Amino acid sequence: MARVVILDYGSGNLRSAERALQRAGADVEVTADHRAAVEAEGLVVPGVGAFAACMEGLLEVGGDKIIDQRLSGGRPVLGICVGMQVLFGQGVEHGVQADGCGQWPGTVERLHADVLPHMGWNTVQAPSDSVLFAGLDADTRFYFVHSFAVRKWELESSDTIATPQVTWAEHGEPFVAAVENGALMATQFHPEKSGDAGARLLRNWLEAL
Repeated sequence: MARVVILDYGSGNLRSAERALQRAGADVEVTADHRAAVEAEGLVVPGVGAFAACMEGLLEVGGDKIIDQRLSGGRPVLGICVGMQVLFGQGVEHGVQADGCGQWPGTVERLHADVLPHMGWNTVQAPSDSVLFAGLDADTRFYFVHSFAVRKWELESSDTIATPQVTWAEHGEPFVAAVENGALMATQFHPEKSGDAGARLLRNWLEAL
């Protein structure tokens, strides 16, 4: 079984994520221990609540440095919900702007939609050669709970940097639902709450470790 650490920084559905990953076949530890988080085969960064509060908690346990250290060695990281959002450059929420980890350029901001939060099941538009969504039909639905998202993908492709695979969903307008960028992957939705579809996605991630 793959050894996976769920980073405990005071935010996220830790136990539901732990149970989902265990069911998917992982040996899971929930901890903020730096060494364990760096050395595990996979690291999951969950997150619920406000962007700024999640970043504050992440910085308190050195989570930004853990993510940097893992990625510098090509070691997989999976962000979930606000755990995905904090990987971007900044978040703007209720007039409060906070810096993120800056792994990708972009701003997390309020969706333009008649009904918020975006809560419930929604389809996504994934690239045909996606790793995370392999084996899942185009009409597969995942569970979302959020009012803020990345509405514009800002990382430009180049000859030296492979273009990340971006999955989109729509609620009032298109937004980034998932990103696959080498060792760094993330979902705006909650795979641990997405039933069989979420379980398949987590197994796909574990198999790629």
